[in-house]
Amino acid sequence: MKSVFSFVRAHSRPLAWCAALLFVLVWHWLAIRAGGHFLQVEPWDSAYTRDLAAHLLLGAVLFAMARSLTRFMIAATAVFGVLTFGNAMKLSTLGAPVMPDDFAAARNMFLLLDGWSLVGAVLLVAVPTLLLVWSIDWKRRWTWANLAFIGAAVGLVASFPADLVRVMDQHFGHSVWNQPANYQSRGLPIHLLQETSRALARRVPPPTAPQVEQALRLVAGERAGEFIQVTQNTAGTVFAQPKRNLHMIVLESFWDPMALTASRLSADPLDPEFRRLWAQAGHSHLLAPVFGGYTANTEFEILCGFPVTADNVFFETGLKRDVPCLPAHLGEAGYHSLASHPNAASFWNRVNAYRRLGFETYWTDRDFALDDMNQAFLGDASLYRQVMERLGPALGGPRPVFDYLLTYFGHLPYPLNERRPAVITAAKGHEVVAAYANTLYYKSRELMAFLRELRAADPDGLIVLFGDHLPALTPNFGGYAESGLLARQRGALTDPMFRTLVETPLILIDGRRGPVAVGDVPAYQLPALLLDRLGDQRPSILRLAAQTGAFGRIRPLPGVHFVVEDGANAARVCRGAETDADSCADSAHWLQAVETLRTDLFSGEQHALLDLHLPSRRLRAADVQTGPQTPL
Repeated sequence: MKSVFSFVRAHSRPLAWCAALLFVLVWHWLAIRAGGHFLQVEPWDSAYTRDLAAHLLLGAVLFAMARSLTRFMIAATAVFGVLTFGNAMKLSTLGAPVMPDDFAAARNMFLLLDGWSLVGAVLLVAVPTLLLVWSIDWKRRWTWANLAFIGAAVGLVASFPADLVRVMDQHFGHSVWNQPANYQSRGLPIHLLQETSRALARRVPPPTAPQVEQALRLVAGERAGEFIQVTQNTAGTVFAQPKRNLHMIVLESFWDPMALTASRLSADPLDPEFRRLWAQAGHSHLLAPVFGGYTANTEFEILCGFPVTADNVFFETGLKRDVPCLPAHLGEAGYHSLASHPNAASFWNRVNAYRRLGFETYWTDRDFALDDMNQAFLGDASLYRQVMERLGPALGGPRPVFDYLLTYFGHLPYPLNERRPAVITAAKGHEVVAAYANTLYYKSRELMAFLRELRAADPDGLIVLFGDHLPALTPNFGGYAESGLLARQRGALTDPMFRTLVETPLILIDGRRGPVAVGDVPAYQLPALLLDRLGDQRPSILRLAAQTGAFGRIRPLPGVHFVVEDGANAARVCRGAETDADSCADSAHWLQAVETLRTDLFSGEQHALLDLHLPSRRLRAADVQTGPQTPL
């Protein structure tokens, strides 16, 4: 026995290393099996070995700095667990894995939560971080040598990201449009390293003036000469000024759940009056840039007229300049542009984003009486009432109004308070669909009551309303897959499914003319449509991406785009594959030019504004008012 103890003491460090690596191996096996069993999310079998090797490497780095085996095991469990199961939750809910931009946008999730859910979210971040710090032996020289090695590795990745991406893409593969498959073929650590390198490699210099001019000519197509000729001579041109009020109502997760046939809803949740109004509008649809979340990307498109093409939040990462988007453009015609959203003001960077887009007033949760809460979400009826109390006196005033209203009620997990008892049931196992249907039951009726009041108060106003994205229901497109609307995995979506993925109801009410059928409109083409209805022909960046010409209506999504031809119910999806239609190369080339203009305008030197009408007045930060002001 004494010899055994002597052997253990003599080989304690090697044995500890073996125990640490064995722990990582066992933890990895259990985590993969748990993710597959409970969330149906796990790497492919072909990626198991490389994913395990990556975890073993990370475990070795952490253990080399650890104070003890016990502390290492506790800290590694927390850090690996949060990353692994956080990725699985995002994949199963939104259909996309964790990406580098998620870490930059993580603070917004804290603004979305309250109560115990907020406490839990804070603990998910704080506990692994504190445990990691607690596990490290800060007094050992070897620890600082390891930290220096890690810093050098990070510096190399930051210095040569394009080279690393090229090597990793060749070795591990890369699908532009199928990010879930990227994770499944790599494993999480390799996936995060590869996509972080790709995000760093995308940081290229802004486009030059010649590049912008070339893009402008390509995007405008046959009208390029007309655009440039007209906009170069605007100094002496007098354009008719729009006078009618514009009301834009963005409805959280608003969609038609009757398509979920497998859920067997006991009644139609949508108000019959809404059904009639939508039918009069030709059952038009908005084609959103997102599914299940990231409302801010839909906002960017409907306010600025350019598409979002990457899996990140543009308000957070791409909007760095003051730009004449719809609020600023209408402001030049004398409009008072105001935004109302009963959420934390800084969520999705809206304080800065709204200022840069040209809103004068931004009403947030601090400006509303939170008197009808459904957990964290103010009921629409209360929001509409409070907006009308402030807005009503200004509707007939000397200044026209751009009234932008973004609802919050209807967000996952679809809670209802005691004033809104459930009235609709669904099949067994479809409880989330039932919760969503009951939320929509009240949401549609409160909307129609508001519309009656708004149309009576402003009969000539232009009103547009639509859903910001489809609702997230259960993991892996659950709720949709059972009814055949979507596949379980993004890589298995058919062409019609891509269209279903982003279609929400759209209604345009043109004053006394009533509802207008506008077809299926990509969100970024909505501003140009509204300017036409207002009779506003002033030159504007809002019209550029609406010039799709012979392409039809193009809906970009991360890594893929599809084309909706006028009068057609199908969609032609372009995946960047050899099987794509010949026309896909032309539409992809057009999209690249649009991206060049978008980069120039929103984060570059704004060369395009030298060719387009540059508003003479810019709102400064001090011009943007928060809180209610009267009169409007």
